[in-house]
Amino acid sequence: MLANYLIGLREGLEAALVVGILIAYVVKVGRRDVLPRLWLGVGAAVVLSLGLGAVLTFGTYGLTFQAQEIIGGGLSIVAVGFVTWMVFWMARTARGLRGELESGLRRALGGGAWAVVALAFLSVGREGIETALFVWATVQSTGGGATPLVGALLGIVTAVAVQVAIYRGVVRLDVARFFRVTGYFLVVVAAGVLAYGVGDLQEASVLPGRASLAFDVSAAVPPTSWYGTLLQGLVNFTPTPSWLQVVVWLAYLAVVVPLFVRATRRRRPGTTTPSGSSATLGTSAPSTTPSPRTAGASR
Repeated sequence: MLANYLIGLREGLEAALVVGILIAYVVKVGRRDVLPRLWLGVGAAVVLSLGLGAVLTFGTYGLTFQAQEIIGGGLSIVAVGFVTWMVFWMARTARGLRGELESGLRRALGGGAWAVVALAFLSVGREGIETALFVWATVQSTGGGATPLVGALLGIVTAVAVQVAIYRGVVRLDVARFFRVTGYFLVVVAAGVLAYGVGDLQEASVLPGRASLAFDVSAAVPPTSWYGTLLQGLVNFTPTPSWLQVVVWLAYLAVVVPLFVRATRRRRPGTTTPSGSSATLGTSAPSTTPSPRTAGASR
């Protein structure tokens, strides 16, 4: 549940920050008339994300065991690819996210009503699809049930509350640092989901070697014990992995972690982006006379 809470918190905050930046800019430039179109795009993105989650959850009912394992394993690997790309994308753009979104919104405001709807839909939908895929994959890897879903929903609710507090100037958030720290966590979780997906494909006989176990620590770490459940929930730990699962897990971390470290270190120097926006968000609601060195709701 804790892992899914943190996933929901990070992914929810990504989407909430996007919405907050778009709303703040619209208010700042005096175009409150486009807010309904902005919310229409956000609402459509939420519906898309919920629909994708429902399809992933209920779409495999009635299929054979092998088909379910193939779909589950394949989608788990897709989710890992999606999340890995998003982690690196956020590491590169966290400091300039505000400038990028405001630039896109400036163009959309001059492009007609549906351009604003499309911008909001694409900006939030990208986060929603990632969240639906990754939460579904982590829920499947921990055996299903309602508890992981509750954790993810609580994380999303917390993210919305944090964004409201940021918008109202109650708190400040170093966005770059937040996404850097949670990025490391997501990379570790993604490695476990990848190993789980490989295990599913082995169960379906798509990949060989399921019977070739690297180790069996189920006696020392029973899956039903509190610590076994905690490890499974946090990092998708399995006490009986195959050799292929272990190799894939290690290879993923050996490649992705150094690349992520390098990507985040490249972004650390300086406090502002070329567009002039700071990596820290959190000021009062936007005014019509923004300070160029403020990176809250005004720019």
